[in-house]
Amino acid sequence: MNPKPDGQGGYLFTLPTGDAKMPGIAAEDIGKCAYGVFKEGAPLLGKTVGVAGEHLSGAEMAATLSDVLGINVRHHAASPEEFRSYGFPGADDLGNMFQFKRDFEAAFRGARNLETSRRLNPELLTFRQWVEQNKERIPLT
Repeated sequence: MNPKPDGQGGYLFTLPTGDAKMPGIAAEDIGKCAYGVFKEGAPLLGKTVGVAGEHLSGAEMAATLSDVLGINVRHHAASPEEFRSYGFPGADDLGNMFQFKRDFEAAFRGARNLETSRRLNPELLTFRQWVEQNKERIPLT
């Protein structure tokens, strides 16, 4: 899902999400949020706690990738059907997952409150911070 060369000197970041905003979180931050749940204790007993660092559209993610990586990245909002046709292992499952997240954006995002996430983990990274910390690890081929 990393940016891929578009054949015209730029890059495409493909997510089949249209203009829907997706909750995202760095893997390291999930554990820190879980630790925050344990520290909070009794008030969260029996509750479901969704976490996210930010809610961003594919176009917003592409703009951040452009800024931080110093390249021209555009969001390609493939349809879920197109994405499922890509043929790589898991393309069907990912296409279905992103279609659900797109089609039920309000409910999916609503279950991942940013204020709660920041309370549980005050060090929560934004997407920009994550890209800045990991830019050398993002393949561009």
